[in-house]
Amino acid sequence: MDEVSYKGHQYPAEIIAHCVWLYHPFPLSFREVEDLMLVYANRLRRHRARPGDKWHLDEVFIRINGTIYDLWRAVDQHGNVLDFLVQSRRYAVAAKKFFRRMLKRLRYLPRVLVTDKLAS
Repeated sequence: MDEVSYKGHQYPAEIIAHCVWLYHPFPLSFREVEDLMLVYANRLRRHRARPGDKWHLDEVFIRINGTIYDLWRAVDQHGNVLDFLVQSRRYAVAAKKFFRRMLKRLRYLPRVLVTDKLAS
């Protein structure tokens, strides 16, 4: 069986597939299905494993459709992506906001923070 891709959607593929299954046999509205997806996604986020205590924060330049973008990425020692930010130009204030937002959202403090030693 081929894996179905739901690129660009807010919820994981398993949740979307389950909600589509619920939509067909039961008389649910789109709004009710959307509420179910939100409940499932919140439960999955709560049961997600705690990130590791060693975080790597790096800045990489990527090319998308011929345009160069700045990618900020935070990864724990297990390779789990904690958060990322793509911006069209190098903007240090946005990078600081990104890091603060990530710390606030995850509610965990890293024991060690490894950077790429760039001035940014």
